[in-house]
Amino acid sequence: MFLGERSRMKICIYGAGAIGGYLAVQLAQAGAEVSLVARGPHLAAMKERGLKLLIGDEERVIKPNCTDNPADLGVQDVVIVCLKAHSITGVIEQMKPLLGSHTRIVTAVNGIPYWYFYKHGGNEFEGKTLESIDPGGRQWNELGAERAIGCIVYPATEIEAPGVIKHVYGDRFPLGEPSGEKSSDVEGLSAMFTKAGLQAPVLDRIRDEIWLKLWGNVSFNPISALTHATLDVLCSDPGTKAVTRSMMVEAQQIAETFGVKFRVDVDRRIEGGRKVGAHKTSMLQDLERGRPMEIDPLVTVVQEMGRMTQIPTPTIDTVLALTIQRAKVAGLYS
Repeated sequence: MFLGERSRMKICIYGAGAIGGYLAVQLAQAGAEVSLVARGPHLAAMKERGLKLLIGDEERVIKPNCTDNPADLGVQDVVIVCLKAHSITGVIEQMKPLLGSHTRIVTAVNGIPYWYFYKHGGNEFEGKTLESIDPGGRQWNELGAERAIGCIVYPATEIEAPGVIKHVYGDRFPLGEPSGEKSSDVEGLSAMFTKAGLQAPVLDRIRDEIWLKLWGNVSFNPISALTHATLDVLCSDPGTKAVTRSMMVEAQQIAETFGVKFRVDVDRRIEGGRKVGAHKTSMLQDLERGRPMEIDPLVTVVQEMGRMTQIPTPTIDTVLALTIQRAKVAGLYS
């Protein structure tokens, strides 16, 4: 049975943080059977008081089925992974009880996903795994690249308190099959997201959108972690703007080797970052809060893909080396 034919779609949000919590409330209020995998004070608060979403002038509250043991939840129609990408390999075994023969996995994560070369890459690269984001190919082999549906996360949300999510801006979650086809599954999921008040266009070139977001992440994030500068400063100061541009040009050369098409040019992308204003990137926020930094899915993987295509990445190499050392000194990278 395809997702679009389900009378009530069973959706597990794996990693019910800020984005996961936002999705959970919206999808549950639209009629999906939503469950959440979470931990710590956030899980305890949701069990006691439910999950509250602050959006505009509204408060939306649901009483979700939530647990730290996925085996409690049974097989799902859809598992939406909202973890930091570097955390996924560590939870593969726990995730398996959620997966049936028709379960789809939606990768709502930053950076290059584990399934990138599924039905893509031509004779030279199709079926290859990326060691920097999927060590030993475990996600590819154990979760299954064939289960994946791509998703790019554009909204900004934050955990205001345990069990309380604040929506800051945005509602766009583009979706796409790795193969580019508009399957019944991805169309059904898009319809569910749309019913939940979210924009979820189905893209036939999901990798173009992945790279458009990654283009900023590969440069803005590590430079901000090194300098503690906000986006408006990074994108306007001549020195940091030049480094940013150089990293983006290197990344673009790699992406275009794999057939990616960028719908804006480098300078327009940088200007878009400047217009965001005095925003701290996620990597800088992680550094300041003492959380593991998302370096490999945003930067190391681009370096790895450069090695695969024999495209030099001197600026990425330099900034990556400095960022890894900064993270190691802080005890936030291994």
